[in-house]
Amino acid sequence: MAAGQAILASGVHVTSVRSEGEREAFISLPWRIYRDDPAWVPPLRREVARFLSPEHPFLRHGAAHLFLAHRGAEVVGRILVSDDPHFNERHATNAGMFGMFESVNDRRVATALLEAAAGWLAARGRNRMLGPIEYSTNYTCGLLVDGFETPPRLLMNHNPPYYEALLTGYGLRPVKELYAWWIDSVPELRGWQRRAQRVAARGVRIRTIRRKNLAAEVERAKRVYNEAWFNNWGFVRMTDAEFTDLGHHLAEIADERLMFVAELGDEPVAFSLALPDVNEAFRAVPDGRLLHWGLPTGLLRLLVEMRRIRTFRFFTLGVRPAYQGRGIAEALVLRTLDAALAAGYTGCEMGWTLDDNERINRAIQRVGA
Repeated sequence: MAAGQAILASGVHVTSVRSEGEREAFISLPWRIYRDDPAWVPPLRREVARFLSPEHPFLRHGAAHLFLAHRGAEVVGRILVSDDPHFNERHATNAGMFGMFESVNDRRVATALLEAAAGWLAARGRNRMLGPIEYSTNYTCGLLVDGFETPPRLLMNHNPPYYEALLTGYGLRPVKELYAWWIDSVPELRGWQRRAQRVAARGVRIRTIRRKNLAAEVERAKRVYNEAWFNNWGFVRMTDAEFTDLGHHLAEIADERLMFVAELGDEPVAFSLALPDVNEAFRAVPDGRLLHWGLPTGLLRLLVEMRRIRTFRFFTLGVRPAYQGRGIAEALVLRTLDAALAAGYTGCEMGWTLDDNERINRAIQRVGA
């Protein structure tokens, strides 16, 4: 396929996103796809634009391209395709990624988009395509195949049920199952409390992550992250720029009471991060715009709803391999749940987790998820 445009006999044509108008059409398409979906949560347009910015830190080492599908003058689909050399080095593969996939329920549209993505990757020498993955597995990824009636939580994916048929119809096949767990009440945790006491007796200290020292805290969390997740399926390390960017972005919405680091002496051995589910508040801005006619009406509605958030997402928990199996993970979960209850939170999504990570899945089930 030529980089600029592909014309199909079906009447569907795919073009590269070049202009600001085309970028706006790319950002706006979900409002058409999900207009009749009561579970969908509209994103903030400025956040989508930030993610797609040429200044995104992923693009300092990787490459990406945006495509739109048209039928006549109508935009009917979109796709992001990316090439991450770090992923291929880590996993000894020759793959690229596709993500931000949206399409009307028409296999011809989906096929045209996926062909455009595959053609772009082939031109870069890649012979395999994985997705939906936005840039890399460090960002939103996966295809929703169950739970369509529930709204997506912070940084989780959501899509219509028919996407599975569109993607498998192209020849894509599942490679890994991911779980998201929900908990809306805290069970009996005396056993976990005993483990937490033993952890403390071994000299492991658990403290909240301090936002005022964010740069130093991000650096400590990064040391844990690159060890704790190294052997996980699909893992690719974040660059320093990516980790710092994500840390500062999440700090904008973080509740300091829900972020913890475990230390042995001065050495970080584990950390956990739970975040208020800002998707609750995003529903107050259905068009995704914070400004209307130059006035911050959307922003004001968002700020009001931010104070009313009552659920959170247990975003990540990692323990360095040498310290796993010592009860540190359970102690971090316990501290988080205790703090959340005290702060007035009423529900929590934990995940995602890998289907074959039996140890963590059993632990999550033990807290009633």
